[in-house]
Amino acid sequence: MLKAILFDLDNTLIYFDELTFYKKYLSQVSQVFADIMPFDLFQKKLLSATQALMDNHGKMSNAEYFMSIFCKGFEAQRDEIWERFMKFYEREYDQFRTLVSVPEGIREVFLQLQKESLKLVIASNPMWPLDVQMKRLSWAGLGDFHFDLVTHIENMSYCKPRIEYYEEICLKMDERPEACLMVGDDPINDMIVATIGMRTFLVIDSPHFDESSPEMSRKIRIDPKTEIPVPDFKGALSEVPHAVDFLLKNGRRP
Repeated sequence: MLKAILFDLDNTLIYFDELTFYKKYLSQVSQVFADIMPFDLFQKKLLSATQALMDNHGKMSNAEYFMSIFCKGFEAQRDEIWERFMKFYEREYDQFRTLVSVPEGIREVFLQLQKESLKLVIASNPMWPLDVQMKRLSWAGLGDFHFDLVTHIENMSYCKPRIEYYEEICLKMDERPEACLMVGDDPINDMIVATIGMRTFLVIDSPHFDESSPEMSRKIRIDPKTEIPVPDFKGALSEVPHAVDFLLKNGRRP
């Protein structure tokens, strides 16, 4: 029986060009640290620490792991650096709202799902703090919805596409993978969870969705020999309630 639905966020619930977004974000956040390190060093540290999160094996939170990498050579300023990041997200992050668009009818989707009394999870790659995740949910028009879990950099110890990330969610939700549905746009990061029995819905209506990308993503993110299962469902975000209705009535894959 279906008990919970997990939703990716980037290019699933909000649409944006990741490269354009990153360039503007880097330009703005680097200014906060200009008196501590030059732009080139900041950029190098940010990239290396973010990429290193893929190697976190659960011994510490993603926030601790990120800071251990980012602050190498600046250990005495670690607390101040973290505080500067947090203040930037609190005061400045909303400026990036102009780079984002929202799927049509997204609120109606969640209003329908709320009627089913299922657990709702925001399973966004936990590389951002909770404040950022909540701001991005508000951009999607979902700031007033209740979510049973929102994954973020401080409450998770793994990142996508590590299967342990999804196992950690199931542990926190006290649900078996077989009782969950994962909804996302990434054929690797999101659909890989099918390998532990979770049902999957591949969202394809993002203007940035490109099915030619998995091969490149595969080389970067996981063992190239790993086979990614075909999703159980595939379509627009607006079709998710239909998939949920099918699972609730049939209790099995289509």
